[in-house]
Amino acid sequence: MTIITSIAGGAEAVGGAETGLSTKTGSLLRLATAGSVDDGKSTLVGRLLHDLRVVMPDQLAAVARVSRERGLAGPDLALLTDGLRAEREQGITIDVAYRYFATAKRRFILADTPGHVQYTRNMVTGASTAQLAVILVDARHGVVEQTRRHAAVAALLRVPHIVLLVNKMDLVGFDKDVYAAISAEFARYVERLGVDDPVSIPISALRGDNVVEPSTAMDWYQGPTLLQHLEDVPPAPDPSAEPARFPVQYVIRDGKQDYRGYAGQLVSGVLRPGDEVVVLPSNRRSTIAGIDIAGKPTDEAFAPQSVTIRLTNDLDVARGELIASANAAPGVVKELTATVCHLSERPLRVGDRVLLRHTTRTVQAVVTEFVHWLDVSTLTTIPAPSVLLANDIARIRLRTATPIAADDYAVNRYTGSFLLIDGPSGDTLTAGMIGGEL
Repeated sequence: MTIITSIAGGAEAVGGAETGLSTKTGSLLRLATAGSVDDGKSTLVGRLLHDLRVVMPDQLAAVARVSRERGLAGPDLALLTDGLRAEREQGITIDVAYRYFATAKRRFILADTPGHVQYTRNMVTGASTAQLAVILVDARHGVVEQTRRHAAVAALLRVPHIVLLVNKMDLVGFDKDVYAAISAEFARYVERLGVDDPVSIPISALRGDNVVEPSTAMDWYQGPTLLQHLEDVPPAPDPSAEPARFPVQYVIRDGKQDYRGYAGQLVSGVLRPGDEVVVLPSNRRSTIAGIDIAGKPTDEAFAPQSVTIRLTNDLDVARGELIASANAAPGVVKELTATVCHLSERPLRVGDRVLLRHTTRTVQAVVTEFVHWLDVSTLTTIPAPSVLLANDIARIRLRTATPIAADDYAVNRYTGSFLLIDGPSGDTLTAGMIGGEL
């Protein structure tokens, strides 16, 4: 098997005859790991990178040296991902660690997220752009509250694919019945979240069973290894097939050449010169006169390209406005109902005045109502909480001082999401998803 690595900015083929492959090989899959404390997430990621042979020799030598100093018989592969000093000292994952790698079939961006409940907000960050969530459980403990919390967050974020890894099977004697019971319990739980047919795989991250290579100790399991499943998961829907959404980031002017362009990233859809568009929230209509990429004109722009758009009308368009397809524009609203995950140690209360950051637009807003709070253990809702604390998931209502152009999160993850920010400090308080249900 040819392995291509893009770790540390490099790209090279290792262990195969097909040299010269690039990291452009295959489609891109963004995935995030999650699970409770000590379920083995960092060891899993380390094992995956090690067995794919994408770990640099000096990295592996450093891990082996530290492992020997700790009196371990073999290398502690978790050290490959627990990069912060505090993580290494405490033996826990605190921040989201991103790793980039590829095989001959596909490229991957992996977010290794923390397991402690106080770092659930970090898991939200890692999973917010993921197409697949890998949720680990310890075979000795089965599904615990944090397992359910992470599954609920992944479902609320509408991560398209969820994989359950029943880890540490070597510590339960590779018992088929233990694996079957845990898989069945997890499937019943996520079914209530609207997740159909979750995949489950029995593994031992420490030994490498069913991570990259099939396990000889679990011949009763006939499904794919983790790597095989990751390579075969259908790619994410093409964002260029969705209606065009272009949040303006910057206005480019050149008086000498009479040039006025609007720069930003096309987050969905396709735009071409001659297309009719609407500028929101002002609802002014125009036609695309031209599109530039890196200063050169192009006949087409598609998501997620960064481009500069020129309009036929001399409109006063500013940062924070949205250029959208005229025949499929989002709604312009000042009242929002959203599902949120509170991220800050500072509580959120009804009546709080905050800043709402949506795409490139930041507006003043006020929290008008808490509808209900979600108990992730039972998936029941508790009406009208008085306050939201860190990691709480709830349904709330907001009113903005000026309108925003927004889609439901189920329609467009980018234009359907927002952050609530504390104005005086600039701290992020809450992540929200517009519309939907809880």
